Amino acid sequence: MVTSLHIASQNKKIKILSSQISTLDEKRWPGATILIGNVKVAHEGATLDCKRALLYREENIFKAIGEVVIEQGDSIIQYSDFANYDANTKIAKSWGNVEVNDKEMKLTTDTLYFDRTQQKLFYPTKGTIVDKKNTLKSKHGTYYLKDKKFTAKTQVNVINPDNELNSDHLDYYTNNNLAYVYGPSTIFNFKDSTKVYAERGFFDTNTDISYFVKNAKLFLKDRTVAADSLYYDKRKGFASANNKIKIIDTVQKMVIKGNYAEIFELKDSMFIIKKPVAISIMEKDSLYMHGDTILVTGKKENRIVRTFHHVKIFKSNLQGKCDSIHSNQATGLTRMFRDPILWSGKSQITGDSIQFTTHKETNELDSLRVLQNAFVIENDSIDPNNFNQIKGRDIFGKFKDNDLRVLLVKGNAESLYYSRNEETLELETITKEIASDIEFLLENNAIVQTKYFKKSEGKTYPPSEFPTDLAKFDGFIWREDEQPKVMEDIFKRDKTISDTSPEKVKVNKEVEKAKAQLLEENNKRKLKQIEEEEE
Repeated sequence: MVTSLHIASQNKKIKILSSQISTLDEKRWPGATILIGNVKVAHEGATLDCKRALLYREENIFKAIGEVVIEQGDSIIQYSDFANYDANTKIAKSWGNVEVNDKEMKLTTDTLYFDRTQQKLFYPTKGTIVDKKNTLKSKHGTYYLKDKKFTAKTQVNVINPDNELNSDHLDYYTNNNLAYVYGPSTIFNFKDSTKVYAERGFFDTNTDISYFVKNAKLFLKDRTVAADSLYYDKRKGFASANNKIKIIDTVQKMVIKGNYAEIFELKDSMFIIKKPVAISIMEKDSLYMHGDTILVTGKKENRIVRTFHHVKIFKSNLQGKCDSIHSNQATGLTRMFRDPILWSGKSQITGDSIQFTTHKETNELDSLRVLQNAFVIENDSIDPNNFNQIKGRDIFGKFKDNDLRVLLVKGNAESLYYSRNEETLELETITKEIASDIEFLLENNAIVQTKYFKKSEGKTYPPSEFPTDLAKFDGFIWREDEQPKVMEDIFKRDKTISDTSPEKVKVNKEVEKAKAQLLEENNKRKLKQIEEEEE
């Protein structure tokens, strides 16, 4: 009794404002005042209306039955079939067709707890919140009246005419329509079926702008973008991604990785920087391509991939290097620009321009074109000072099962070949040939057959009689130290040599000498062509 009096002294009593009938029935409801007809009571700024009620004055508890209405000033009004209100804890429990309205939203559920001290509503069963923008449903949740914030951790669904958001842990603000997610969450767009997945971040349902910072994934029509963090403006069709980016092109069978990317959805374009690498997925062996920047443009049926500056490519049986690469995925044609070089097996391939094609369906290497000043060098497997060489105006190659099988040298073809005994591997002859065209057949990246067209001259030397000044064709430069030997090498920058260092001066002299030799050779060809025309 002392405890009850102490509680009652600390809490204001429930006050009866109106009732048509007030009676007692101690046998059925001991300690209760029975109120019937237009019942209305008040307690600390809140009123409660109903058809019938039991008021326990001593316990300061009110039990309402039928058409229950709870109002708290002008901030909230609540409807239900039944309600119990404990004035000591200022907690109301309502059940049966519960509906709550404030200036921002309407909440409907079957059972609701209203904690007036903390100004929060909690429903343990399924509930629905509707505001001007969204309809929110969850298995259970809490709504904080002061912050206009809804919190739920189980089966949360936020839907409007444009999007649907599903989450396991969500904070949603009804005054600004912002949703903050803290667990596995998905946003689905009804207009184009794009989707965003993340485990932490926020989504503005007014502007369709989202920003996520954990396991973020953006699912576009034919691309998937994954990153540590992701910003996405759906209406502008713009996304930016940071750190551990992985972009999967489901149509072109390509994966692009990097640490910063911007995607322009409406223009079908994107660029990737910070250690970007494009990976062309092949059945047995993928092709890796790295540069300072990777730019992808065009719709899926006519997509272009450009890689700029310090470009290196790697495949187990094909490596390359140049300043920039242009790949047309519709035609399968890849063009290498500015000092291009390829390595296929033991062969080093250079020319003014190098192009190769891949099969559009299988994505396997199909053909190779080396245009102007084509040069193939292969280091002798026994003596590293000897080099097999093929040179001509242009070289055309054919791949089979991603291995180079045929090389056709067109125009002013020259070859130098060191022939060894198959059993003892002893050097037997050195052959130098000149013809208009030469065709080479390869197996396991080694020449097994040679065919000459319109042969003009040639000579086979015993090794002891071979003139050393013929050992290297004009323009010869061996660049093995630049070759990516493993995939990780594509990220390594080649050593930069000071312009005044002895090493740089030596390299410059070799390059200038090679250029001068090529120029002299080209002039001789033109002169010979003029003489033939005059004859």
